[in-house]
Amino acid sequence: MVLCFLSRALELGRYSCSPLRRHLCSPSANKPVLTLFTKKPCPLCDEAMEVLEPYKKRFVLQEVDITLPENSAWYDKYKYDIPVFHLNGKFLMKHQVDIQKFEDQLMKLELQDDGNQ
Repeated sequence: MVLCFLSRALELGRYSCSPLRRHLCSPSANKPVLTLFTKKPCPLCDEAMEVLEPYKKRFVLQEVDITLPENSAWYDKYKYDIPVFHLNGKFLMKHQVDIQKFEDQLMKLELQDDGNQ
């Protein structure tokens, strides 16, 4: 009886679109996007990413090299300020990681996402 129930539950689970299943099965879906505006070399960027290492499973990292021709607008804006971070397209911090601000904003986005599922 129990085996039959588990078998049926697993079968239904394969086709389920539950929030939990979506969250577990698509690792980057709905994760906040942390954009790092950088250039090479950037020792401050490397240090900042080390500080953020424990959080890396909670966001998707997108790096923007401001020295590339297609990123000239970002270069003009941030050439003296890297590293610069945006979270989901909004400015978050520059020069160094403000870990409290980062944690607060990340948690806020995660709670919003959980509420939308």
